[in-house]
Amino acid sequence: MSKSHRIAASAAALAIVASGCQASTGDPDPTPSTASSSAPTPAPTADDSDLAPFESGPESPLGYGLQVPDGATQLGPLTRIRSEQLIATYAPDLQAAEAQEAADARAKLAERQSEDPTATAPTPAPDDRPSDDTFTTLEDEPLPDTVISVMRIDGDPTQVVGRMLAQLEAMLPKADVPTDLDSWCESTKKRISACRLDVSGTTSDQREVNVIVTVDPGNVKTRTAAPSALRRPVMTLQLKYVGDPRIGQVERESGDIGDVREVQDTPDPSGLLWPSMDLDAPRSTPLADDFVAPDDATILLSGFKPSFVELTTDKAASADSLAEKWVADRADGPIAKDVAVELNEVSTTYSGTKGDTFYRATYVLSARGNYVLLMVYPPDSTS
Repeated sequence: MSKSHRIAASAAALAIVASGCQASTGDPDPTPSTASSSAPTPAPTADDSDLAPFESGPESPLGYGLQVPDGATQLGPLTRIRSEQLIATYAPDLQAAEAQEAADARAKLAERQSEDPTATAPTPAPDDRPSDDTFTTLEDEPLPDTVISVMRIDGDPTQVVGRMLAQLEAMLPKADVPTDLDSWCESTKKRISACRLDVSGTTSDQREVNVIVTVDPGNVKTRTAAPSALRRPVMTLQLKYVGDPRIGQVERESGDIGDVREVQDTPDPSGLLWPSMDLDAPRSTPLADDFVAPDDATILLSGFKPSFVELTTDKAASADSLAEKWVADRADGPIAKDVAVELNEVSTTYSGTKGDTFYRATYVLSARGNYVLLMVYPPDSTS
């Protein structure tokens, strides 16, 4: 199939959009409380939310053989982006290809003008399709090398997190993947307040990758979870290929991590506890650097540490402009834009910096709907 046909097929497949229902939330409790529990909170009732159309359950693929662990639910699509390293590597190729394309166009125009001196370059027709891939001028566009998943932990947090770590152990057998919470989680009086794991290693098929896993139980002081968290801990995963970008495009991952250690249903040896949350913060809560979700957007999931929000909108244009404006309002100077087209999905990523803080917003247009992931990266957190 030619490149033009592939882009047209993508545009046709993306004609379907999904609509969502807003999760119900309550006002946060301003009164601090010291009570907490290591047991998971009761499962929310159907009246709490209607996020099922946007959920992906256990065993949904995350990349390199990793899957959404049993007891967790991914909200929205798996966000795929090109890293700055990948874009920089292929930028010279793109510039050369665009220069050649421009030269060919000038040659064709000169040939036409030799026959008709009044001939001019054709004016592009209006096009309401999704944007072409940033690297569409190349014969083969580089595929995204980074994926991000945002998940709600519905089961016992210790067991769910343990299953995620067990998968990382299998995928990166020589990496120092911890088995206890105490080595990578912050806590106060044994109550977990945030967890962040940054590990790099080589897979069995010699893929150099970096993995960042975070877990946010909510605001321990007020016992308030982030909007649409359903009073549950929130887990994020960023999986990035960090080897030679060109080799990474030639040899894709096998997707087989082998045998995964079975996680026992026992308390964590560190003795740390997961604090229970009484309610979700209201949708008017400022998120991702003082962003407040507009009325025409549904919050699928959000978190305080790291600061992020996953949204869905009925209109594609609303999602795209929301993503671009969020970065533009916060970054100093111009913002970068990259569009990646993969089969029936188009991912448009805007990024920029202010001081040491990095802002990234990805708008995903897929057959399932329109999604936006806004994420703030403080200093030393991007890897």
